[in-house]
Amino acid sequence: MEVDLVQYTELAIIWGMRLLSALAILIVGWIAGNWVKKRIHNIKKLDKTLSSFLGNFAKYVIIAVAVIAVLGQFGIQTASLLTVLGAAGLAIGLALQGTLSNVAAGVMILILRPFSLGDYIEFGSTGGTVISLGLFGVELNTPDHKYIYAPNSQVWGTEITNFSRNKQRRQDLTIGISYDSDINKAIKTIEGVLSKEKLLITTAGKEPLIVVANMGESSVDLKVRIWSKTDDFFIIQWELLKAIKEALDTDGISIPFPTRTLEIANIEDLKAS
Repeated sequence: MEVDLVQYTELAIIWGMRLLSALAILIVGWIAGNWVKKRIHNIKKLDKTLSSFLGNFAKYVIIAVAVIAVLGQFGIQTASLLTVLGAAGLAIGLALQGTLSNVAAGVMILILRPFSLGDYIEFGSTGGTVISLGLFGVELNTPDHKYIYAPNSQVWGTEITNFSRNKQRRQDLTIGISYDSDINKAIKTIEGVLSKEKLLITTAGKEPLIVVANMGESSVDLKVRIWSKTDDFFIIQWELLKAIKEALDTDGISIPFPTRTLEIANIEDLKAS
């Protein structure tokens, strides 16, 4: 009986040490993975998008190595385990096809580079600023500061619009004036506003342009076409709309409301007809 107790005690000590070793390996693997990920992210000479992807990849590789080491602590032959996993690769691939497609899509995004970290993109009905590209998904921040996590396959499988790639952007502002207003006077008024805006690009081929774009039901629509730096896009839009409205008011040029004329007939007249 005493011999059995000693054996059980020794066995408990052995397995306890293995458990502690396994736990220590997992903790070290997790810490090392995050440390390597952070070090790769901090490499200044490396592109941010590439460093984000490689950092996440290195982290998962280190964790995988730690898990294999833990299995070895419990006497599991890792070589045999890898052989079994290789034989069952087809079944695993079918079961994890969604996850594997995300990894493949992430690699394609990294190679073809439709966007980089810090770019504002839209795909499908989703849009935001890219803050991270990982093995399995893309992290975004929306303008109203909502967090979005999208699988790589979802991003790669649809049309991607990158609003930050080009450093200059064009925009068209539509200004409606009444039919009674002087078109030429309105154009000169708007030209005066544009001449005061320092953020506009006025190089050859990108000069501000004002044309009559449409004759609507209640207004003559002027199209104001301008170019600016991408970073100034919305600032210029907001400032110009305000300044143009104030200038048109000052020069007595009205911006009409849509109107409808209703004619109410006498019921008796309708019956008579």
